[in-house]
Amino acid sequence: MSEKEIEFPDGLIVKAPNPNAPSFVKASISIKVADLGVWLRGKHKAGEEWVNLDIKEAKSGKWYAAVSTFKPKEKAAPSRGGSSVVGKGAVEDDIPW
Repeated sequence: MSEKEIEFPDGLIVKAPNPNAPSFVKASISIKVADLGVWLRGKHKAGEEWVNLDIKEAKSGKWYAAVSTFKPKEKAAPSRGGSSVVGKGAVEDDIPW
């Protein structure tokens, strides 16, 4: 999904924190329960167990939430080629320490 195809969650609004908010407040989020619930149920019906959102800032300065499309690369399975020699005569087995 390209940046032009951003999916926004229905019923969720993100705002920059109030200027008078303490420094530990990073964002303000408003949820319209009925709309977000319908949107989430649609995701569940599509087989998604989790929905990850990114909080972003538009060029205009307005904050928003968008569905994250990040997919981690699959790690290659470790090879099980037997033991290998490490150092002077030491043999490394699959010992965890």
